[in-house]
Amino acid sequence: MSVARSAKKAKKQAVDKALPKPKQKRPSKTAWRLIDRTSTIAAGVIATQAAAIVWRAATGNKPPTDDASRDPAMQTREAVAWAVLAGASAGLIKVVLNRQAVAYWVKSTGDLPPGLKRPKA
Repeated sequence: MSVARSAKKAKKQAVDKALPKPKQKRPSKTAWRLIDRTSTIAAGVIATQAAAIVWRAATGNKPPTDDASRDPAMQTREAVAWAVLAGASAGLIKVVLNRQAVAYWVKSTGDLPPGLKRPKA
């Protein structure tokens, strides 16, 4: 009986080799757009929270809101400091998360995401 099984197995392997292999489906642009947009949104949320934590640690006060930063009673120096902190943290976290998203895409697919090209040397 084991001879019959090994003969069937050999026949199946021969048939499998003769059949054309299906092409691997390339990941879609839509999948990359979803990953990219998700990382950008996450960066915005994380940056807002991180800036607020740093502001509280540095000043001991709540971070200014948009309305408070336009209030004439608030010092210009304080409003500018908050804007710099919030903008810098947003930019930094966006770069880090987007680079991680690209690294994940490359690891998963073996190619750069759609629309990205390697820089010329």
